[in-house]
Amino acid sequence: MLEQLVNAPTIDHLSRGMRAAQLRQEVISNNIANVNTPNFKRSEVMFESLLAQELDLDEDVKKARAKKLKMARTQDKHMGEPDGRIHAEATIELDNSTTMRTDNNNVDIDIEMANLAKNQLYYSAMAKKMGGYFQRVKNVLQSK
Repeated sequence: MLEQLVNAPTIDHLSRGMRAAQLRQEVISNNIANVNTPNFKRSEVMFESLLAQELDLDEDVKKARAKKLKMARTQDKHMGEPDGRIHAEATIELDNSTTMRTDNNNVDIDIEMANLAKNQLYYSAMAKKMGGYFQRVKNVLQSK
């Protein structure tokens, strides 16, 4: 039971979200550091849309599984049924589509600073949610 609590999908989603926010922090910091570098193109981190696709796919997989028979494992060494799931991970994408200035740099410092503040709030919210989850697990374990 403890393993189910620690390996819950909530922990998986939150930890991947926190890693994405950490990567986004590094990417935004790099964009800000290169605000005056000629020909520099800003980068951004993609994660939330990928996670949304994963969660939608998970629902589709659950519905499909409900309609078909389950495989039976007769020995521990037999491979289990493939789950058909994807696991969204943060990716860095280069923005070559825009140019803000004549030196071909496309970093807008105001947008980057706003993205930095937004990302800090995002990370803090997930850390608080993760802490709350572990506090609830702790409360359950102490009540037994």
